[in-house]
Amino acid sequence: MTKQLLSGNEAIARGAFEAGATVVSGYPGTPSTEILENIGKFYGDKMFAEWAPNEKVAFETAAGASTTGARAMTTMKHVGLNVAADPLMTLAYVGVVGGFVAVVADDPGMNSSQNEQDTRQFARFAKVPVFEPADAAEAKAFTLAAFEISEKFGTPTILRSSTTVSHSRGVVELAEPVALNRTPSFQKDPKRFVPIPAWAREMRVRLEERLEKLEEAASASPLNPIEWNASGDRRVGIVTAGAAYQYVKEVFPEANVLKLGWLFPFPDRLLREFSEQVDQVIVVEELEDFLEEHIKALGIKAFGKRLGDEKLVPNIGALDVDVLKAVRAKLVANPATASLFDAQTAETATQAELPTLPALPARPPVLCPGCPHRGFFHALKKFDVVVSGDIGCYTLGVAPPLSSIDTVLCMGGGFTVAHGIDRAKNDRPVVGIVGDSTFFHSGITGLLDVAYNKGGATLVVLDNRVTAMTGHQENPGSGKTLLGEETFAASVAEIAKAAGFKNVVEVNPRDLAQTTAALKTAIESPEPWLIVAKEPCPLAYRKKIEKVYAVDQDKCKKCGACVKLGCPAIERAADNTVSVNPAFCVDCKLCEQVCKFDALKEIDVKMGGLV
Repeated sequence: MTKQLLSGNEAIARGAFEAGATVVSGYPGTPSTEILENIGKFYGDKMFAEWAPNEKVAFETAAGASTTGARAMTTMKHVGLNVAADPLMTLAYVGVVGGFVAVVADDPGMNSSQNEQDTRQFARFAKVPVFEPADAAEAKAFTLAAFEISEKFGTPTILRSSTTVSHSRGVVELAEPVALNRTPSFQKDPKRFVPIPAWAREMRVRLEERLEKLEEAASASPLNPIEWNASGDRRVGIVTAGAAYQYVKEVFPEANVLKLGWLFPFPDRLLREFSEQVDQVIVVEELEDFLEEHIKALGIKAFGKRLGDEKLVPNIGALDVDVLKAVRAKLVANPATASLFDAQTAETATQAELPTLPALPARPPVLCPGCPHRGFFHALKKFDVVVSGDIGCYTLGVAPPLSSIDTVLCMGGGFTVAHGIDRAKNDRPVVGIVGDSTFFHSGITGLLDVAYNKGGATLVVLDNRVTAMTGHQENPGSGKTLLGEETFAASVAEIAKAAGFKNVVEVNPRDLAQTTAALKTAIESPEPWLIVAKEPCPLAYRKKIEKVYAVDQDKCKKCGACVKLGCPAIERAADNTVSVNPAFCVDCKLCEQVCKFDALKEIDVKMGGLV
């Protein structure tokens, strides 16, 4: 059997292929993005794969495919499931025909997210099974299992990954796709697929009956193994799941471990059997006390997030070895739990320390050299306005020296929050900003709201022709599909006009005079305006750099105007001498426009002289 070193996301993509998935639809969002990218790259000729405008559309597309008997999957990050919650809740009632898996990647520690919500809560809320792999090998295996369990019980399922599992690598055994031998065909059955109240009430009863069967199946599932201590020591039993399992095995080598891969419906019988054979149950899980709360509700003596009045396993951030070593130290020091651990074992568990390394200096993220958003924010700073931002690269407009964004809420909120501030009769003009991918995701409805309800906010779409923040994925405005096929490129300006906006203007954000003039007109107007700041992302649409900029030190007055652009290519020494790093410069021409002393000049890359 062939083996490969795969990331968790690559393994999930492989699992969809081996499971015989036919349709996969998703929306990019770190840490889930690479799942669909790998499906498109390696299996695009075997199944239909697409980037959808948002997660709700992606979820519903996969649900539709499932009604034909085809296996279907949707992918998103944790906040994306908020967007898809509407169809999730009802699909749990309706049920599925072909296997349906929603892959949701959580982000404990908020490495690239605005919150760290726990997707397991959604599974309980929707009453659907949730599976959580601990490594890449399980990521593939659990994807297959999720499809099989989905079909066996007629239920949608959730595969919960995390940043650690999605982006870490492991050895994965590859297999050939299962032979499904089926022809997708929708079978008309309104009572099965249409949840009008009369039929939905029956669906509700079936949902509860299904949960009982799923609970017993979870208790008997090999996805929930018990790893007993070989010595027979039964003092400590740890219930854990996902990436936390890896750290438990390293820091608590003597513990008996119930490793839950199928977390909900809760495997009550298994939890009781395990707890009856150990002296003390400790629950180690990332984020919320999802498992611990239920285990205690079963009458099992357990602790996890707290030990008495003392905080124990954190509910904030990602777990790791160091975090669990601190947990162990508290347990050993506490008189109530010290007897659970042998001193020698405790020392052994903490002996393999790596040499202490000095902490690396903080490196905050910045807009890339040549980013078109930089010019727009530099122009926007000239106006006394309230700025409602959004989720994307342009969120970095909040950081100095651009310092242009005042509030960020969620995808699409750049428009709707601005509308709310404006309708509250705020004492300053309001500017609402979204990106092009965000506009197609959830900005159009906000645009309609402003036009329909006669708002006065200035709306801006920073259109860099790609979904840049998550790694340059295509979107409805880019003119290409996930599989690289040519398609139409949706026009932000034309959509706005169709939505009722009379005042629409496109500008090049690298032209500061043009951008400033458009902002002035829009902000001073009593009517709503839409400004489309349109210029391609230089990383996504690379071009050969033939000229870069250099500073003429004889003309430079060290005023720092160019430094206020926040461009990584512009460097200032301790004596305020400014220079341009030619390795970073992409000839965007912004620095030349802000310099009043003609001190910044283009240099021919080949010749190296001023031109």
